Amino acid sequence: MSEEVLHRHGTTLVRRMRLAPGESTPWHSDPWHRVSIVVTGDQFAVELRDGSPPIHARLTPGQVDWVEPSDRVHRAVNDGDQLLEVVTIYFLGHPDDLPQVIHG
Repeated sequence: MSEEVLHRHGTTLVRRMRLAPGESTPWHSDPWHRVSIVVTGDQFAVELRDGSPPIHARLTPGQVDWVEPSDRVHRAVNDGDQLLEVVTIYFLGHPDDLPQVIHG
């Protein structure tokens, strides 16, 4: 997994994330509104730490999604055959906020 901050100004943060097939993000929650743009990838799953069934999603490059904040601890898994690259714009509460809360 790789993450790169592309831009940060005030309460706006733009980040690029890449997951190879089979890779996952750390367990985390998302306290802020955000917009995600799929650059590459065909599918992924959201695994929930509470044991609920995973949520599977098909993806299309260029797909744009508005995502609401959530305190549910989860992780994204690239369960597709292609590199998953997503650019996300986070709308933070304060300029020094982190975009996600990591739950080790």
